[in-house]
Amino acid sequence: MALLPCSTKLGLSEPIRESLLKSNYNPPEGTSFSIKPMLESLLPDRVSEKAIRVEIRDFCMLCAALASAEEAKESVLLSWIHRELFTLAKTTFKELSRVFVGKFGEVESGSMVGELGLEFDLLSDEGKLVVELMPEVLPLLRGTIKESAIDAGDDGDEISAASARTPVACAVVAAHQFRWFVAQVQCPNLGKLCSLVIPCGLVALDHWSPAGQGMISFIHLAKNVKAAELGFYEDVILDTCCQNIASDDELWCHVVEMSVLLLTLIQRKNPRSPWFEKIMNEMLGHLERQARNKGRYTAWLELIDPVFECMGLVLLAHFRRIFPLLLHWVHSDDDKIVLLVLEKIRIIIKLTWIRNSPYVGRLIDELIVTYKEASLRRQREDIRNKVLQILILLQKCKGLQFEAAWNKHKYDPNLAALAPAFCTESTPVV
Repeated sequence: MALLPCSTKLGLSEPIRESLLKSNYNPPEGTSFSIKPMLESLLPDRVSEKAIRVEIRDFCMLCAALASAEEAKESVLLSWIHRELFTLAKTTFKELSRVFVGKFGEVESGSMVGELGLEFDLLSDEGKLVVELMPEVLPLLRGTIKESAIDAGDDGDEISAASARTPVACAVVAAHQFRWFVAQVQCPNLGKLCSLVIPCGLVALDHWSPAGQGMISFIHLAKNVKAAELGFYEDVILDTCCQNIASDDELWCHVVEMSVLLLTLIQRKNPRSPWFEKIMNEMLGHLERQARNKGRYTAWLELIDPVFECMGLVLLAHFRRIFPLLLHWVHSDDDKIVLLVLEKIRIIIKLTWIRNSPYVGRLIDELIVTYKEASLRRQREDIRNKVLQILILLQKCKGLQFEAAWNKHKYDPNLAALAPAFCTESTPVV
């Protein structure tokens, strides 16, 4: 990246300097490290021309840290960064990017855009500047996160956070910066940056504190790259997904979304891949242990469909674990959950026709109960229509087994509206 005039960087940084200095900041209780002075140290100063490149890099890292606070409202370390400040950081970075692109044209000799063959016209001005910064910035962020990690000692015991070479607070900020930088580049250019992005993302995932930002970064990556662009990182990424499934409740939705996206991206054409079994078993194991944790099972129900679609008939191997959970959740007092569960049941039946399953009889019994319970629910019609769709599917795919189970219920006066649907062979599959 060529050099910008000293006057330009100083002029752009002055409003942020003033706003940052005026911002109220109190370090979180129990922490001895102060984030605000660290961020202030990234502001540019009147320095020699030789250091201008470093000053620009640091100032961009400051903008990234401040701008990332917009999506980090729950972060104690960044919650003091008010709307005016993070908005100012975003507009300043945009202006700096515009100046950079306007001054140095489309592709400089030896630039990252030229070396990697990126599609320049598809990059925003911010993306162009970020791409030029990545070779310097991402290794720095990776080092900061790694140096604050808690590693296991030779005897297997964990070392305390106090012994880390870098304060954990620095790692948290670095993870937010990393997530913000990665989010500035999309398809098709992000795939060509995997060798820079993935090593830093893996370190963020391995670190117990900023793992959420690493997950969000990998979610963005999965939505914007092709499987082939991940190269030899595929198994490492999926193994990391598997290990992170044990995350806390606040990270569960991120780890499920990340795992679903990456698993289906990498193994889409290989439903018998052992990774489907490993990740599905890991998820189901945690759901079984916390079957009443509504936040966990809601996220899983909302996000798991692509994995089901990829696995197809292979889902049969997981029936003994999936169906007890679904048949428990289908009686939730939340109509949204009931509809989600019914949709999962419908998808599973369409994909597998529940071949050789001992759950057909129990499934029909539970669906009948769900149909009756719907009379007391607000979304009774939606629930009953979904139950009817599933029963029609079961009639088509299980034939005599369905008839035997249905015969126990067909004279129930509470099911009078259902009976006509099963009196003809021409009932359409839905």
